[in-house]
Amino acid sequence: MPNIAKIQEDILALSKTDYQQLRQWFNELEWDEWDRQIEEDSNAGKLDFLIAEAREAEEKGTLKKLENLIGRHDEYERLINS
Repeated sequence: MPNIAKIQEDILALSKTDYQQLRQWFNELEWDEWDRQIEEDSNAGKLDFLIAEAREAEEKGTLKKLENLIGRHDEYERLINS
């Protein structure tokens, strides 16, 4: 298996297109890991406090809708559908 210095050297030698594809792949890999961790934490009940906080805010009438925080409905739709 190549060492880190060799991998770094190879990355620097990539074309712009290949570099962009590598970055995209790496970003997706990180997002997949993030999703896995969130799912694991959710299944373990570690995020239940967030649901409780949201329900409490809704009962108090202080819950803010995500689309209002983002500011534009099209951005909200893009985020939830991606």
